[in-house]
Amino acid sequence: MHAIRQHAFGPPEALVLEPVPDPVAGEGQVLIRVGAAGVHLLDTAIRAGVHGGPFPLPELPMTPGREVAGEVVDGDPAWRGKRVVAHLGMASGGYAELAVAPVSSLHELPTQVSYPEAVATIGTGRTALAVLDKAAITAEDVVVIPAAAGGIGSVAVQAARNAGAVVIGLASEPKLDTVRGLGAHHAYPYTDDWPDQVRAELGDREVTVALDGVGGKPGRQALELLGTAGRMVMFGWSAGAPVELHAEDFYGRGLTVSVPIGRPMISRPGFLRSLETRALAEVAAGRIRPLTNPPIPLAHAAQAHRDLEQRRTVGKVVLIP
Repeated sequence: MHAIRQHAFGPPEALVLEPVPDPVAGEGQVLIRVGAAGVHLLDTAIRAGVHGGPFPLPELPMTPGREVAGEVVDGDPAWRGKRVVAHLGMASGGYAELAVAPVSSLHELPTQVSYPEAVATIGTGRTALAVLDKAAITAEDVVVIPAAAGGIGSVAVQAARNAGAVVIGLASEPKLDTVRGLGAHHAYPYTDDWPDQVRAELGDREVTVALDGVGGKPGRQALELLGTAGRMVMFGWSAGAPVELHAEDFYGRGLTVSVPIGRPMISRPGFLRSLETRALAEVAAGRIRPLTNPPIPLAHAAQAHRDLEQRRTVGKVVLIP
C-alpha cells in the first residue's frame, strides 16, 4: 500500500507519500480500507515538532492521522465488510490506504453518513458536543463563535441555532457566506471594530455565551463582549496563544470560563466514546451537517497541512486515497 510518512519534524514538505508494507490486524483489531482520513490542526503542530497537545510527540518515522473511515477488510470476522469510523488516538496511521484500528474504537456507519462526514464527526464532532454541553445554550442566549467556518465552529453554529439562540459568527471575509448558510444570524470578519458592530446590532441585548477556539486577540475581544454573568467555553488557541484572563473578569463581571475536555475527563472511562456516539447520531438524524473542505488526495497531504495552517480551508480537512 501507500502511506504518508514523516521522517523528520519540519514544514509540510516533511510529509511524503511512500510505498510501505500492508499493516496486519492483530488480536482485537481490524484492517480498514481507508475511504477518508481526517486532518486536524493538532496534526500540523505534531508534524512541526512543536507539541502533541494531549499526546506525546511520536517516534519517527511515522504515519500521521488519527481519524479514519472506510470498510473493514480483515481482522475480527464480526466487522468484516462493514462501513466504520474510528479515532486511532496515539496510534495514528490514518494518512494511508489501509489502517489498523482496535475493535473497541469502531462505530458502524449508517448508509446516509459518508466517509468524509464520518471523519469530520468522530474527533471534531465529539469535541464540539463537549463544548456545547459546557455552554448549555438556550433560546435566551446570544452566542458569539470565532472561527465559525471551522470544523468545531460550524457544528456550534448549527447547534446554537437549533437551540433558538441568536448566533453571531466570526470568519475571514471569503467565509462569511458559509457562516450565514450554517444558520448564523450575523457574520463579521476579523476587523478591529467587529465588537462595536456587534454591540450596535444587538442594541439593548448582551452577549451571554462565547465559544472560543481561536484565543489571542479575537478570543479576548469575544470575552470582553460578554455581559454580566456571561459564560465562555475555551477549547483551543489557533491564533497561537490562549486568551489572557484577569482577576477582574471574574470578580467585577461575574464571568464563568470553562474548558470542555481536560485530562481528567479524557481519562474517564467511556467519556469520549459516548461523545462520539452522540455526535454520529446527530449527523445520522440530520440535525447537524458536518462542514467539510473539498477532499484532498492523499498524495497532497503536505498541501492539506499548508492550507490548514494558512486558514484557506472551510470546515474539516479530509484526505482521500
